[in-house]
Amino acid sequence: MIHLAWPWMLLALPLPWLIGRFLPAVKPQGDALFLPFAANVPADAAPAAHARSRVRRLLFALLWLLLIAAAARPQWLGDPLPVPTSGRRLLLAVDVSGSMATPDMAGNASRLDVVQAVAGEFISRRHGDRLGLILFGTRPYLQAPITADLSTVGQFLRQAVVGIAGTETAVGDAIGLAIKRLRDNPAHPDDKSGKHGETVLVLLTDGASNAGLLDPVAAARMAADAGLRIYTIGIGAAAQAGFFGARGNNALDEDTLKAIAGITHGEYFRATDADALAKVYARIDQLEPSAGREQWVRPQRDLFSWPLAFALLCSLPAVLIGERNRGPAK
Repeated sequence: MIHLAWPWMLLALPLPWLIGRFLPAVKPQGDALFLPFAANVPADAAPAAHARSRVRRLLFALLWLLLIAAAARPQWLGDPLPVPTSGRRLLLAVDVSGSMATPDMAGNASRLDVVQAVAGEFISRRHGDRLGLILFGTRPYLQAPITADLSTVGQFLRQAVVGIAGTETAVGDAIGLAIKRLRDNPAHPDDKSGKHGETVLVLLTDGASNAGLLDPVAAARMAADAGLRIYTIGIGAAAQAGFFGARGNNALDEDTLKAIAGITHGEYFRATDADALAKVYARIDQLEPSAGREQWVRPQRDLFSWPLAFALLCSLPAVLIGERNRGPAK
């Protein structure tokens, strides 16, 4: 697609005609020049000179059109291409321990099924951010490194299964892995300070930390020193006493999750069903707004050199015809 960067230059097209139409013709000053050899000019030379003059005027008109075309800066616009944007870095740490198979949040769907659906929508909204995914149970695993490819992160989340990382819960080790990955992948190539700026960890679990080497509170202090802000989410139906025993999630360690969020200047959320979890992620969207919608750019290539080159070619015969009209010097 051809685009004119300066289309207003086309207004200069009628300028030569306006000058010839409204400005008076140039008249010689003083006596007329006497040419004693005029009688020797052949009679058929006048029509030939007139024809050459007409061709010369056409060449000058074409030359003017080419110069105006070059001044308008024609450009070739390519196909739109996505532009990488720089936003926040978010790590999602999702509990996939054995208790995540409990179906107490939305009908017969397990807790992990609900998380996969709701967190998947959260991932798709984070345009301009770089996301990573940690799955943890008895041990934490980096399932998706920090990347701007949101669809890949969402796909890895959908492929997670209960028990893939063990049946227990290592909250402290999950935080420790997040800190390690952020130190290995600083926000900028020259960022060696260990401070990570706009970096957030969203940690979701349905139980208490009962595995791993790191104490969750100690890991939270390390995260605070590294500049990592942590939002913690406790999921599972509210615990209720029933005729056949307690129902809902009575294993959740809310005190520890609140402590982790407080130490790192984050926030703790409790989600008892799918709608509540969706509101939690919507709230995180407000607290940590994404960089914005995906941006696109159309690569452009200037074409003004082409009309300039043709103008140069047209100027050569115009000059030669002018020299021929004047004839040889006496």
